[in-house]
Amino acid sequence: ADEPPASSASPTAQSTAPVEMAAPPLSARSATVCRALLSMLPDTLDNRAQRPVTAGPEQNAAYGDPPVTVACGVPPASYPLTDEVWSTQGVCWHLSKDASSGAAVWETVDREVAIKVTTPSVYDPQVAVAFAAPIASSVKRLADPPSGCP
Repeated sequence: ADEPPASSASPTAQSTAPVEMAAPPLSARSATVCRALLSMLPDTLDNRAQRPVTAGPEQNAAYGDPPVTVACGVPPASYPLTDEVWSTQGVCWHLSKDASSGAAVWETVDREVAIKVTTPSVYDPQVAVAFAAPIASSVKRLADPPSGCP
């Protein structure tokens, strides 16, 4: 038979190339929190494998192609106080759209270290919910969360 060897990747296989991500310097506390969070993230997200990142593997993660990204230790979300915030599995988020790509950008607003999850527009933005439980269990909630957060 003229079958290709089992090791050849199918044309639809996702990229395993590192995902371009920034890695801002972290305080000692933020670095500890981000490492704890990353150790709890799933290996896959809706059957999309985790991919390497170009910078900050102790604070960043990426899944799939195009990549869903998780960035820990980002600047706190800045948004109008009139915007709605969403609570999912004990984590409070602000949701916005990236103006250039149309991606959904979920930013935690109730955690001691801010986390940003970006989901490209080709995915259901709700995939970000998969990260709520690891965030809730590894990143301490602020004593005084913003209004709208239960």
